[in-house]
Amino acid sequence: MLKRTRRTLWIVAAVLLVLAAAIYLRFKAPPEAARLLPESDGIVYVNLRPLRAVLKKKPVVRAPEYQTFVDATGIDWERDLDEVAVSLHRMSNPNGPNGPVAYSMVLEGKVDGKRLASYLDAHSAGKENYDGQTVYSLPSEGRTVRVVQIGYDMIAISNAPSTEQIHSILDRHRSAALPFSGSTLLAEHYSEMPLLSVAWGMGQIGLPFSESGKLRILGMDLPLAADTTFLASVHWAGSLKLRVVEIAPTEAAAISQANNLNLLLNLAQGATAGLADSPANNTLKEVLRTTQITQHRDRVTADATLPQNLPVELLNGGDGGDGANSGAASGSGSEATPGAKP
Repeated sequence: MLKRTRRTLWIVAAVLLVLAAAIYLRFKAPPEAARLLPESDGIVYVNLRPLRAVLKKKPVVRAPEYQTFVDATGIDWERDLDEVAVSLHRMSNPNGPNGPVAYSMVLEGKVDGKRLASYLDAHSAGKENYDGQTVYSLPSEGRTVRVVQIGYDMIAISNAPSTEQIHSILDRHRSAALPFSGSTLLAEHYSEMPLLSVAWGMGQIGLPFSESGKLRILGMDLPLAADTTFLASVHWAGSLKLRVVEIAPTEAAAISQANNLNLLLNLAQGATAGLADSPANNTLKEVLRTTQITQHRDRVTADATLPQNLPVELLNGGDGGDGANSGAASGSGSEATPGAKP
């Protein structure tokens, strides 16, 4: 009897250990939406769930195309979107239909699959069956946007020139239960993302902001190449923190970059000191005031404290913009999102 009891206890302990290990791996694993993304030059992820409870409900006037999409599908991205994961694909010809960057994305939220399929059937120029899934092709300004529903709460979209990226998302979906599946970029850098990050990016995430091979932010040229590798996050650590890490090619380059960025930060702090009081100006000044730039080996890190109400202000129209502007932005924000201009 005693041996049987001990055996039972050992079995229970082993099961609990396996469950604990599985929970730990899931906790440390990248979000599923990000794990499904194909190989890429950069990844950006945003979790909108933490903001749902604090968003103000404002009447909006939607763009006509977006209102048609909402009426047909029952999907309102402002209300129903929970997570967004986007991969950036650098284009060899920046003057082509995609510009310098093509996008693939996975959207997670509330989806009415039947109504969405009817909408895509009505608006697509063609479709293919891949691994039992219907991939819809929508023409848009000289390029093709491919859309597929990959689960009851997930949609995959890509405006890349070939089918490779959308097929890769479907292939990864088959192994999505593996906690550390995902792209090479995700495997290399996700462990460096701070805990409690509501938004993060990695890789060449500056590509969409590049002009003539240089990065421009807030109208300023940064002393950084467009293909610089960054790790960026917005996370909670007693307050809302922004961290951007540049991975320089050498330690000497990192030292030089840190000096250049500190000089640029001082100039920006001086240039904004005299700005009139307004929510937007005060936020900018506070971010610049709290920014610290440090260097360690080949890493240059910029840390700043964000106003706690900043994400809410942004999602509710910034510094008091009216509902019409907010609604219009929702209808035309993402190039590759159904209901917007793909």
